[in-house]
Amino acid sequence: MFVILLGSIIGFAMINELAMVNDRQPGDTVIRYDVNQPFQSDQLVNVEPLAVQRFHNVVRQQYDYSCGSAALTTLLDFYLGRNFRERQVMEGLLRFGETERIIQRRGFSLLDMKRLVTALGHPSGGFRADADDLRELDHPAIAPIDHGGFKHFVVIRAVHEDRVYLADPAQGNISFTMHRFLEIWDNNILFIVFPNGHTPANGLALREEDMRFVSESVIADNALREFPLLAMRYEDTISNKIASLSNNAKSSYELKLDDNGQAMTNEDGNYLYEIILEDADDGVSPSEYNVRVTQDPTERIEKTLRFRRK
Repeated sequence: MFVILLGSIIGFAMINELAMVNDRQPGDTVIRYDVNQPFQSDQLVNVEPLAVQRFHNVVRQQYDYSCGSAALTTLLDFYLGRNFRERQVMEGLLRFGETERIIQRRGFSLLDMKRLVTALGHPSGGFRADADDLRELDHPAIAPIDHGGFKHFVVIRAVHEDRVYLADPAQGNISFTMHRFLEIWDNNILFIVFPNGHTPANGLALREEDMRFVSESVIADNALREFPLLAMRYEDTISNKIASLSNNAKSSYELKLDDNGQAMTNEDGNYLYEIILEDADDGVSPSEYNVRVTQDPTERIEKTLRFRRK
């Protein structure tokens, strides 16, 4: 009787094991490929979403004003090996920092960060630096930047081949050329938190995936290939000042037509274009639209950036 019972249990366990279907993990994808003419094979691979890759070992800021706390949490967790959540760090900054000034400016300062990490037992310091200091940097550091019209905190992970790799609480793992980073670096300040004798974690060390980027020259070249009409001769023709002007949502740059509706050309056989202005319903004069009129025959404007401001 015991033998029959034992055999039944073993048989049930084997059937249950064979019939068990494991749950798929997020990102699991089946790739089917031909082995030979009559046969196919399925292979299960796990594909990590791009959004997950971008924020690998980066604490994403939860609020518009919390880039400082998110950057400090990133440094504490993935470099110093601590285990904090952003809310815990925010509460610590409010407790040890200048609370009234934090509330007034709706953000944290490097001084607030220094007071908190000191309370946590980590020595730290703020320094003024230059490009050479960045190249020799052997610790991740928090740096203030002025990018896109906003003051922001990021973590400098490393500098490799004159490219600055950042852990950005808003955009994830990104990088800038050294030249571009020096343009947006606010007051050339670095804030470094030291491990205090402990071996630091390597969560912010550069990976092969992080160093795969598309250079600005390739982006520009491909853009001109895909949109050949978005081309102008001089560097000062298009500038960021467009955003400060009024709207050009009701203007267009179109082929100039003759009385028969045929496209007109100049003596060299090149098509002629003209700016078509329409009255806007927001009280803005067509003369204030974001268009550029040029009399220079060597300059060509064949497509304009169009947007509408609210």
